[in-house]
Amino acid sequence: MSEHILLTIDGPRATITLNNSAVHNRLAPADIKALVGHLDTIESATDIRVLVMTGAGEKTFCSGYDLGSLKPGAASGSQEGGDGRRYSFEVLCDKLEACRVPTIAAIAGACTGGGAAIAACCDLRIGTASTRIGFPIARTLGNCLAPANLSRLVALIGPARTKDMIFTARLADASEALSLGLLNELVPDEDSLQRRATEMAHLIAGHAPLTLETTKEAVRRLRPQLSREEGQELILRAYLSDDFREGIEAFLAKRKPNFRGR
Repeated sequence: MSEHILLTIDGPRATITLNNSAVHNRLAPADIKALVGHLDTIESATDIRVLVMTGAGEKTFCSGYDLGSLKPGAASGSQEGGDGRRYSFEVLCDKLEACRVPTIAAIAGACTGGGAAIAACCDLRIGTASTRIGFPIARTLGNCLAPANLSRLVALIGPARTKDMIFTARLADASEALSLGLLNELVPDEDSLQRRATEMAHLIAGHAPLTLETTKEAVRRLRPQLSREEGQELILRAYLSDDFREGIEAFLAKRKPNFRGR
């Protein structure tokens, strides 16, 4: 398991901490594999009733995928077979959304790109005054959200606000995120955040597990989704493009990308 992904269990509450604040809690392939493994553990442990996800430090919840390990043309892992496919970011998000127990994202600082996608997979999200959430890919990478992640965002804030956020490539501050529905609750600071997440976790853990599980699964099934085949066409168009290659090269070189729409 990755040393950057920590699982702790305290009675009925499990906590997963993204523990690599030096690189803004970005997720490398080994981290994604560890997350999938921890979710499998939680799924099979019937005494666990709730999961809290958080990021180490006060500056970043998660800034998404480790771009240094992503090769342009990989289609966000959807083209990988075998072990790579099993531990892709897409599979991680699906497993987190379908996790048997209620999930709470405790978000301090920046929550961007893949990190925002992870937060959207959780059932509840608590932020602090420092929280900023968004998908700035239109100005940074030139790729696209996976259709499943896009549908989760639309389910949270609606189609018009989804397009507004992605088209403007801005990060919503804490108050806007709360008004949009990206956050369920706002607390002042990191200390308050951890206390409130623990309080909410204990409250939820004391409720009827089957009520929570069946409600969660029913809501998941109600969410409209593109078929994998329909979504694959869009993924390939973005991830196999010259623009995505340029986006990654520019990001790693810390320069502004020159997108050309091809």
